[in-house]
Parts: sequence; structure tokens; C-alpha cells
Amino acid sequence: MRKILTALAVLAMLLTTACAQTPATAPTTAEPTPTATEAPAQLQKDLVILYTNDVHCAVDDAIGYAGLAAYKKQLEAEGNHVLLVDVGDAVQGAPIGTVSKGSIIIDIMNEIGYDVATIGNHEFDYGMPRFFELVEQAKFPYVSANFTDLKTGKQVLEPYTMLEVDGLQFAFVGITTPKTLTSSTPAYFQDETGEFVYGFLQDAKGEKVYAAVQSAVDAARAAGADYVIGLAHLGVTMDASPWTSSEVILNTSGIDVVLDGHSHSALESERIKNKNGEWTLLSSTGTKLESIGMLLLTKSGNMTTGLISDYAEKDADVDGFIKSAQAEFEEMLGAVVAKTDVDLTINEPGTDVRIVRNAETNLGDLCADAYRAIGGADIAIVNGGGVRASIPAGDITLGQIISVHPFGNSLCVIEATGQEILDALEMSVRVMPEENGGFLQVSGLSFEINVKTPSSVTLDENGLFVSVDGDRRVQNVMVGDQPIDPAKTYTLACHDYLIKNAGDGYTMFQDNTLLQDAIMLDNQVLINYITDYLGGVIGADYANPYGQERIVAAQ
Repeated sequence: MRKILTALAVLAMLLTTACAQTPATAPTTAEPTPTATEAPAQLQKDLVILYTNDVHCAVDDAIGYAGLAAYKKQLEAEGNHVLLVDVGDAVQGAPIGTVSKGSIIIDIMNEIGYDVATIGNHEFDYGMPRFFELVEQAKFPYVSANFTDLKTGKQVLEPYTMLEVDGLQFAFVGITTPKTLTSSTPAYFQDETGEFVYGFLQDAKGEKVYAAVQSAVDAARAAGADYVIGLAHLGVTMDASPWTSSEVILNTSGIDVVLDGHSHSALESERIKNKNGEWTLLSSTGTKLESIGMLLLTKSGNMTTGLISDYAEKDADVDGFIKSAQAEFEEMLGAVVAKTDVDLTINEPGTDVRIVRNAETNLGDLCADAYRAIGGADIAIVNGGGVRASIPAGDITLGQIISVHPFGNSLCVIEATGQEILDALEMSVRVMPEENGGFLQVSGLSFEINVKTPSSVTLDENGLFVSVDGDRRVQNVMVGDQPIDPAKTYTLACHDYLIKNAGDGYTMFQDNTLLQDAIMLDNQVLINYITDYLGGVIGADYANPYGQERIVAAQ
């Protein structure tokens, strides 16, 4: 347990390289030499603000929530004030979140004693009504300065909340990435006519977000805030520009520290000048509780941040609470969520011979249809290696759905040319009739395969797609009832494993325009499709175990 004191000592030493002050006293020269602020008379003992981001339902991974709770209690026992905050994307990312639609995660956060949180893009993954239920369930406030009701022009949530410690006022300003509109499900932010009724003040230059953040900071300062801390689910990668956490700092003033999320970056302590040339600290913990963030404000007024990644203690009460929640989750896996009138298979009918990796099956069709419908895309593809278990006719449980898609891949939608799709199909069938985990089940298109034609796909030494250099096995590709146009751009739905990460060697999509990014887990996509699009019953359309003749052998 002495690790905590050691960690605090290390953070104190870090003040020589990573110190931030309130804007009134921050250095304005280019030389990043920190100076201590005047000791606030009201602060009687050190304050530690613990922070988490992008936990993604990792309730007992790495340090885990029980470790976080133990760390919090020990810091308090050592004589520190302790606050606990979250920077978004807590309720989605594993089956325990999907099955409970986030409620188990909120229960755990309530048990630990979070003080405030902001919303990430994945807080919306169970739909807008469910989002508001989760906000109501939380015993801590959610804040966001830029989540907006477009009909009224007002913020949906409070832009900040104020917490008092020893007479000092700490304002926590929430900031949510406008990328949420494409990294969750766009329809969730629309009304029944398709008009957007919620937004995040997105514009091409980021100025609306900067203005909203500045307004919240100014209001907090006017209300007596001694310190302003940004809870920013924004990220630091350029695909989030112009709304990265760094860009928000550069275009605002009055924020002492920004605790960041979204890009899963591990940033112990960075210093960035705001628009007035004053230093602001920036920190982020990574993801899935691989680290706990610790913002330390000493009695002398110095402030710094650090990451704790080697803490092994567990709080017995919270550990027991989590085990109880996991038992509830296991029970929920047996809950019936839908019904199928037909056997849905990955195998040769009547045998245990797997065919989903070299032939069309009805379950492959269903999974691909789910991606296309939920993503609103022209075409969908799903690798056969990601469709893992058959479902017999009868009631369907949550556990069976998760067994079909157990990997936690996330739905993405991109723009892709017809030529890129043709190359992907050629990659898919290159080893037929042998199995290939990258064999594609498809929706929105059909094609023929001539396996007598030798494959002309070229791979690099790592098995990644390079080109097609000869005759093609795939022929007569149709998108709907029209021949595919190699020069045309289509919308294509799949998951991040294949589209973004070149899973199974599919490199042709990595530089494509991303329209929707990691909007929903694969098993949740399947659940939602069956319940929302098929009325909870899979019927005669999927009766043929060999599918709907989307993939046929050329004669």
C-alpha cells in the first residue's frame, strides 16, 4: 500500500516538469518553466482527482473498478481529499454492457462513488431514450457544454458542475466530440422524418465548440470557480480535428487542466498554451482501466497529473458487488430476446462440417443484413471467421447472440469504390474451395465464383492484400439489380477489424472516408436487427441453410 505514497511523491517531483496554474498566474513566456501558485488559504490538505476514460465495460480488467475503489479509499485514509470523475465511453464495449444496456456499469460507478462524468460517443449506443434513463440512473451528474437540442438551441445537459473542497470551488466542464454523430448511430440523433434534432455544435472550423466551451468556462469563473477542469471526450488524433483536446485548449482560455478521452491515448502529462499564452495541463489514461489518472493539487497550489498502472489491491466490497453484477449478467444471458422459425447455421446441414468460411449460409446472410440495415449502407460484408456459432430453431437467448459474434468488433461504414469492393471479393475467394476466415458473407450484392480460374491475388510477405494481377474468379457482380460500377462510390458497412485494421489482410479500405466509426458492437448490431427490423422473429426469408443465392458457383 506504500505505492500510493510513492505515487504522490513522484507526482510532486513531476512538478518540476509538468505544472499548471490558474490562468491569473500562469507563465506567459515561451520558456515552459513552471512556477508555484500562491497557496490557497482554504485548502487544508492535498486534493487528488482520480479520473478514468474509455473504460468500455472493462469492469475487472487490468486495475479494474475494484482496484480503483481500493485506491480511492487508501488515498482518503492517507489524509487526502479525493474526487472521482469519468471522461466518457464507460457503458459500452463488452457483453455485460450490451446485455444490460449500460445499467450494470452505471450501478458499479454509483457503488464506487463517482462525483461527475461527461458523455462519450458510446453513451448513446443504446438509443436516445436509454441514454436519458442511464443519466437518470447515475447518482452523479453528467455534463456537456456542447450537446445541444437543435429545436431549442439549448444544452441538453448542464455545461458544468461545481464541487467544493475546503471552501475552494472546482468547476468540471464537459465537452463531447462532434464525431459522436458518426461514431454512434446517426439515426439516434434524428426524429422520425430523418431530421437531426440533437447535435454537438459541429462546424468545419470548430468555432462553435470553442465558443460553447469558453461560455461555460466564463460562467463557471463568474460563479466563483477557483479551478476549471475540462472533461473532454475529444481525443488527440487528427481524425478528430478540429475538435481535438489540444485544439480546444489552443482556442480557449481559463481551463487549468483537460482530462481527455476518445482516442484511447495514454498521456501522463502534457503542457499546452491556451489562446492567452497560459499553460494548461492535458492528460488521458488510455483505455479499459490499464491506468488510473491522478490529478494532484497540493496545499501549496501546485498542480500536476500522472498515471498509475501497477496497482494490485482490490476493494472487497466493490469486488463483491461486481461479482454479484456479473452473476446477474450470466443470468441475463439466458433471457429470451427473439425467436427463429428456422435453423440458422454455419455448418453443412445435418453435419458438423463448417461451411461459413467457404460458402454462403443463412446465418451469414442474416449477419450481413444486420450490418447493412443498422449502418444504412448500400452493401455490407462480414468475414465468415467472425460468425462463430449456429442457432437452432426456437427461442433465441442473449447468450446465443453473443456466441455468434463474441469478439466485440464494432460496426463501421465507409465510402468504397466498386473497384475496391471487387478486389475485396476476389481476396475473399482466393483459396476456395478451402476454408478462409476472411471469406465474405454479403448483403446488398450478389456474384458468381469460378473456382476453376486460378486466383491472381497478390499478397505481401505478411499476407496482406497487394493487388489482383490476372483473371478474376469473381464474375457478374450485381448491386441490387444493377451491375457493379467499378468507378462508382458506394457506402459499405462492416466492422473495424476488417475495414480499419486490415483484418484477414483486407488493406484496400484503410484510407477510405469513414462515415460512421465504431458505432455499435457486432452482437448488438445483430440483436437490434432481429428485434427492431424483423419484429423479433426470423422467418421464411432465411429458411434455406445455404442462403439466398447471393454467392453461387459459375456454370
